[in-house]
Amino acid sequence: MTDFNLYEYEDALYEKGVTYIAGTDEAGRGPLAGPVVAAAVILKKGVKIEGVDDSKKLSDKKRRALKKEIEEKALAIGISIVSPQEIDLINIYRASKEAMISAIKSLKIKPEYILADAMMLEEELMIPTESIIKGDQKSASIAAASIIAKVTRDEYMIMMDGFYPEYGFKKHMGYPTKQHIEAIKQYGITPIHRKTFEPIKSLLRGASDAKKDI
Repeated sequence: MTDFNLYEYEDALYEKGVTYIAGTDEAGRGPLAGPVVAAAVILKKGVKIEGVDDSKKLSDKKRRALKKEIEEKALAIGISIVSPQEIDLINIYRASKEAMISAIKSLKIKPEYILADAMMLEEELMIPTESIIKGDQKSASIAAASIIAKVTRDEYMIMMDGFYPEYGFKKHMGYPTKQHIEAIKQYGITPIHRKTFEPIKSLLRGASDAKKDI
């Protein structure tokens, strides 16, 4: 059943006369490989999508079905991808923020209000923003964005698994599992690995020190 509590933030804003509310979230802060992906979603007033929830609580099959329904029923969807190289350059927090900002800017409808998952964006976008801790569990718009971001990123990592099958990306999506770390130790890193993340950073430093000792 639909958790109508997830629509409390949206319904309160609708009552105040706000029509275009963008929820935004990201996927991929924690992995050792791959990009961070952000999405922004403007849901249609009065339309409640059955089963929308925090993407982490949903099965892959359910996420994919909901992504399709969100794409069919949302007023607007924006997606932004920030590369591992950019993450290494500016750090994951700033990369996540930049991804959210870009996703919102890419919306075909300019939002009047933003609901963001634990990120304040008002200064950069000059749009009223509410930063909600664990927003993907409290707002339908943010939950919808989390689903779009997660499935989009997973699809990218599955594609990368075809290029680098020895790393098992389609199983762990770049997260630091034992299998993934062992693969890094055995095969080294790929162009989609994040060099500033541990344990990759230490492994690279160790390899550099070993070369100096030769």
